[in-house]
Amino acid sequence: MTTIFTVVAAWYVVLKLLAFLRVVLGPTVPDRLVGLDAINTLVIATMFLLSAIFRETWLVDVAVVYALLSYVGTLFFARHFEEGAE
Repeated sequence: MTTIFTVVAAWYVVLKLLAFLRVVLGPTVPDRLVGLDAINTLVIATMFLLSAIFRETWLVDVAVVYALLSYVGTLFFARHFEEGAE
């Protein structure tokens, strides 16, 4: 079972690096925001994975709060850039 968690964790690292590449190289601001949102989603998934590995339930609570804050932040930036486009 630990091997599966290790493979998934390694895959998350690869996906985070690809999303970070989108944040750095994104030609437009919305592309960069999508990359940042993808990184946030992968961080949340990593917290859930670590919660399962270490059998710590408090990590689930932290992941849920982080997900809510990430969602609100994404809405804020989307609204901000939508107003700037008008």
